[in-house]
Amino acid sequence: MDFSVKKLASDAGVFFSRAVQYTEEKLGQAEKTELDAHFEGLLARADCTKNWTEKIYRQTEVLLQPNPSARIEEFLYEKLDRKVPYRATNGEILGQYMLEAAKEFGPGTPYGSTLIQVGDCQRRLGGAEREFLQTSSISFLTPLRNFLEGDWRTITKERRLLENRRLDLDACKARLKKAKAAEAKAAVSSFVFPVLCFFSQFFSLLFSLSAEQELRVAQTEFDRQAEVTRLLLEGISSTHVNHLRCLHEFVEAQATYYSQCHHFMQELQKELSRWEFNRSPSADPSSTLPINSLSPETEPLQIEEVQPPASGTRKAKVLYDYDAADTSELSLLADELITVYTVPGMDSDWLIGERGNQKGKVPVTYLELLS
Repeated sequence: MDFSVKKLASDAGVFFSRAVQYTEEKLGQAEKTELDAHFEGLLARADCTKNWTEKIYRQTEVLLQPNPSARIEEFLYEKLDRKVPYRATNGEILGQYMLEAAKEFGPGTPYGSTLIQVGDCQRRLGGAEREFLQTSSISFLTPLRNFLEGDWRTITKERRLLENRRLDLDACKARLKKAKAAEAKAAVSSFVFPVLCFFSQFFSLLFSLSAEQELRVAQTEFDRQAEVTRLLLEGISSTHVNHLRCLHEFVEAQATYYSQCHHFMQELQKELSRWEFNRSPSADPSSTLPINSLSPETEPLQIEEVQPPASGTRKAKVLYDYDAADTSELSLLADELITVYTVPGMDSDWLIGERGNQKGKVPVTYLELLS
């Protein structure tokens, strides 16, 4: 009990001494030990790193999970050390809705079969998004959070301790200065009142020696704490290297995700275009033409026999890659220029395209006609 009271009284005295020193510094009535320029530069660099890391971390969270309620839920599950429940992505939900709608409308109908194709693509897009979110969280968000919740807390704790050691050091300097002043005053007074001032001079000397001893101890503790803090602050360079590596991994994950999405959508476009332009009129239940309106003597178009008209040919720029479904079609490469024209009796969704000695049908939707 006595030990606790003594410790409490000692801590209260130290706290009071620091409070007085801090107040006098703010009022300009006490001197303050300044840190060297290199140390101040390390402190500024650490603060800058913390501030921008926190902003990047928060905004990356918003990018990966725009829903604030979902972010709060994931945060609570993480703090409770529980597994976050499975949550389907928006693409997966949309794909599931499309597949269920296709069952209702009929998979054999044009709308139903298209819903199946698009719904399957949306599910694959949702799966790619889920993989991207998991990879980014592990490779980018987790290291940033570990720095903010681990390394930065340690740095903050040691900086606060260094500030306390500095206040103690400056308080000791102030006490020593007062002791020296009292000792000098006692020495002057001893010539006037030699007997009475003897004891005053003696106690002033003891007080001065005690203050010098306290100053040496405070200086040693301050130097030791400054060295510990300096080593932690210099570790910010290693933090930058680690965050740089994580940033590269985040960009790689993002590039992979967008590449997958682009590939899935290109495949979907080709499937839909091939189905749209290759289906026969008799297979389309929405067609208003009777089946017997097609003459049985009608022969398929022979591309080799088609001749370009004397006028009416145009240049066209290819928008997307296109793989020919049969020998009557012409394969296309994006951004190339070809010559196109129409022939009588040909479906309006198709044109005849020529590239050098190559000739074949090309879909209009894959072209940009130039004047």
